[in-house]
Amino acid sequence: MVVEANVWGGDLATRCGVPHTSGLLDVAMAARQAHPGSLLGAVAELPFGVRAVVAPAGRTACREAVRVLAADSGRRVLTGESGDRGTVLLDAGRIGDDVGELLDAAEQVLLVTRGTPEALTHVYAHLLGTDAVQRHVTLLVVGPSPYPKEEIAQALGLGQVVCLPWDVRTAAATGSRRRVTLRATGFRPAPLMAAAHLLARRITGTDGLGRKPESVGVAGQLRAALPDRSTEGSPV
Repeated sequence: MVVEANVWGGDLATRCGVPHTSGLLDVAMAARQAHPGSLLGAVAELPFGVRAVVAPAGRTACREAVRVLAADSGRRVLTGESGDRGTVLLDAGRIGDDVGELLDAAEQVLLVTRGTPEALTHVYAHLLGTDAVQRHVTLLVVGPSPYPKEEIAQALGLGQVVCLPWDVRTAAATGSRRRVTLRATGFRPAPLMAAAHLLARRITGTDGLGRKPESVGVAGQLRAALPDRSTEGSPV
């Protein structure tokens, strides 16, 4: 499931026409309790079949909720109990000090950027002086780029660079309030869905290339997605 853990507030409830309660604020309140329960109690199903814990718009409440999730009690809710299985994708918003502790809890960090020289320079400046390899950073380059992914990986010191196509039609479908089915396999799947399907298999280790998932719990399956500021206006 997706958790909107953006300190600036969420977009999914408004974009997809679902209520923002129960949602992120309810999870944060429950995390303070001795028996906080499961994320499943606060999910909304988006029109294209994705389960999400949505956040309201606004910085003040969401910033406090993200702070609670980054604490030990919040991490316990995100990772689940020892018998739980699945993957939690944290939409952590943009790079900043507010999300540092959440990134430390994630098994993998997906950094989303455009492929322009300006955008890649911002990524380089962010990664400079950080141990990106130990944090298992995967760079997702959206749209065309004048550089091949192998050259980007070498220049930035990253082991994983994945290119995602500029697929406006599929991105528009995921932003629609109508219930739609998006195919990742089969006859002529949408380019973005096909690329996302391969990416999911890679980061979960089910394609034989990535690391194998942990045998117990969601703890080994916690991801964080961080759109770089240069992706503003992107349909993905």
